[in-house]
Order: sequence, then C-alpha cells, then structure tokens
Amino acid sequence: MRELAATHVRYGYRRLTILLRREGWPVNAKRVYRLYDEENLKVRSVERKKIARGQRVPQGQATMPDECWSADFVSDKLADGRSIRVLTVVDQFTRECICLDVDRSMNGPKVVTALNQAIAERGARPRSLTLDNGSEFAGRAMELWAQESGVQLCFIRPGRPVENGFIESFNGRLRDECLNVEWFASLSDARQKLALWREHYNHQRPHSALDDRTPAAFASLHRPAATRFALSVPGTAKRSPGQGFAAPAYAALDPGLALPHDVLQEGEALLRLTQTRGSLLSLWSDFQARQTVCRNHDRPKL
Repeated sequence: MRELAATHVRYGYRRLTILLRREGWPVNAKRVYRLYDEENLKVRSVERKKIARGQRVPQGQATMPDECWSADFVSDKLADGRSIRVLTVVDQFTRECICLDVDRSMNGPKVVTALNQAIAERGARPRSLTLDNGSEFAGRAMELWAQESGVQLCFIRPGRPVENGFIESFNGRLRDECLNVEWFASLSDARQKLALWREHYNHQRPHSALDDRTPAAFASLHRPAATRFALSVPGTAKRSPGQGFAAPAYAALDPGLALPHDVLQEGEALLRLTQTRGSLLSLWSDFQARQTVCRNHDRPKL
C-alpha cells in the first residue's frame, strides 16, 4: 500500500483498495482505511498550493553521509534594522552544516545557486533534500534543478515542522549561539561572522548526538578509506618482458631463446627447471641441448 500511495499521490483509500484487490490481496475497504490512517497517507481534499513533488510516505533515517540533506530559512536583522535571511543546509547523518548563505532576500534561483556552490565545495550531492512548503522551495526553479541534478525533493506536511527536526534543531543552535550573540553591522559582516561560526560548529563544537564528537570528526569516521592500487600480475606495468625463464617445452621449440651464461644464473635456472612438473631427466637433457646450441652459436666462423 505504501508503494501504491507513493506512485499515485492523489489516490484515496478506496482506489488503493481496488488496486490491492487487482494484485490479489483479499482486503476490504475497512481494513485498508485502518492501515491507511495508521500510515498517515491521507490526501488533502483541497490543495492550498501546488508543490513541486508530493511525498506521502515518511522518509527513512539517513545511514551514510550525503544521503539526505535538510534545508530551511532563518531570519534576522542588521544594525540599521534591515532584514536578512539565512539559508541553512544540514547533513542529516553527520550533522554537518553544509551551507549558510546570507542575503537580503531569498528566492528559488538564489537557493539553487547556493545549493550548487555547496555541492561544488563538498564534492558530492545528496540523494534527497527535505524541505518545507515555502514558495522558495516549491517553485519551478527548484523543480527544474531537482530534475537536472537527480535529487529527490521531500516536502514535509504543512504544519508539521517536526518532520524536518534536524534542521529545526540546528536553527535553534544557530540562533542561540550566533544570531542572538553577534551584532551584524552590514551584510558582508554577517556573512563573515556566519562563516566563522560554521567553521567552529563543524570542526570544534562537540555534538551530544555524535558521542561528543565534532560533525567533521564524525564524518571522517564514515568516509570510505582510500584503497591502494596494486598490480595483480608482477611486471605487467613494464613494456619489456619480465625476467625469468620459459617452460622447458616452449624453450626447446624456440631457437631464439638462449639461457644466460652466468654460473649463478645457470644454477638458478636449474633450480627453477627442477621445480616444474616435467621429469628431471628430460629437463636435464633439454638443458644440455640448449647449452650445446649456445656454444656452437658463440664459436667464430672460419
């Protein structure tokens, strides 16, 4: 039923009952309605606004970095009374602050620009982005960006900020530790101070949900370790053939191959030849024959 509700976002429990019966589930409308109500899959009879993507199935908990981000806005004022808005983006798994973008006003295109800068700085993009139903997030600019970048937009239900609890908790810390403490003389001053606080939050501030680690330290524990490259076959990186000796049968058939004349190398050759699977007597005969060929080849011609 969850899969059907996620596919057909405007179907009620009666149509879902029909679809379940088509798939062979012997259920009636009363049982479907009970499960429908327990899973919070109700459809609003009147849509207050058109949102980019409707998600009725609750999102699962993030299990790795950059799997799911959360975004929201925080408002504040400068020293002269002018209002500013801060776009906050947080990684739900590592609790890292991905972005703190400040401007006098924020709209859909500005949000897209800030997200692209955050993705370029981080070197990774999320699989999903949890948002509220604000006009900045539910506009066409965000919908187009989500389709082009392959990011799934997960909108919370109206009036349910607890469904985006990670960003709400972060916004509370931001207001308590930075916005209520600092005095912003100008927009550039606000950007500079928020950048310093973000650096402190990610790399110095202990987080109780992360066993008192910093978000950056916790993220480093879950990044994949770099694997060292090693050749499976020795000598394959060289263009020239590797050192060694051919099999006795192949060496006997190829007159171009000659064994080295050094005594130590000859002893090594004998040792390697004796370790092969062939008969010791036949191998010794092949070795003597090759030595004879080498001596005749080295004699000066009259």
